[in-house]
This record gives sequence, C-alpha cells and structure tokens, in this order.
Amino acid sequence: MKSVVRKLLLPMVLWAGPALAADPASEGRALFARVGCYECHGYLGQGGPEGPRLAPGPPPLPALIALDRNTSGAMPAYGPTILSDADLQKIHAYLSAIKVGPSADSLALLGGLSEPQGSSPAEAPRPIEGPRRRPK
Repeated sequence: MKSVVRKLLLPMVLWAGPALAADPASEGRALFARVGCYECHGYLGQGGPEGPRLAPGPPPLPALIALDRNTSGAMPAYGPTILSDADLQKIHAYLSAIKVGPSADSLALLGGLSEPQGSSPAEAPRPIEGPRRRPK
C-alpha cells in the first residue's frame, strides 16, 4: 500500500512544488514588514510623515538599490548584509504589485464627500454651531 501511495503522491508533489513556492511579491511583502520599511513608508508603501511614497509606481530597481545603500537623512542605510540585492528585488516586486486604488467618488459610501465641479467654499453649507455663551 505504501508503495502505491508513494508512486501516486510523489509525482504530484514534485509537479506542484514550484507552484507552492512563494512568489517574489509575497516574499517582498514579508521582507518589507520584517525589516521595518512599513514604519515610515506605510504597509502599502503609501508614504507618511517620516518616509516618502514608494507605491504604487515605485522607483526603478537600480534607483531603489542606490537609495537603500547610499541614503542620507533619517533613513538608515541597509547594507547587503541586512538586505541583499535579491531581497531588494523582492521588495521591488511587492511595491510593483501594488495597484492604484479606486477614487473616493467611485465608492458608494464616499461618493458625496468630494466637492462637485464648480462649487466654491462660499456656497458650502455652514457648520451647525453649538449654543452661544452670554457675555459676563
């Protein structure tokens, strides 16, 4: 019985093995989180107060490697012992896989929040004010 199972399962495992391996983008996502890139650049590379936007549309791979190796300012330089060129290729694959999200107007819950074309702040409704205090 064991030999039959081995004869049937072994070819299936060998055939499916490459498909079960993680793709570079998912490996890059794990590296992006493990090394701490998200702390300044956000989980989706959207940027923040501490780091610029990296995605969608990341810089070319050679520029990303050069920036990582020769940074100035607040960003620490990650040498090849921390992030190899292969690791940076995976991070670049992750950042490249991030697509532009939908606009606020295309989302049903947010559709009415943006100003319509041609409106001005003077035409905007005034906020409701709370009770006024009497002068002493």
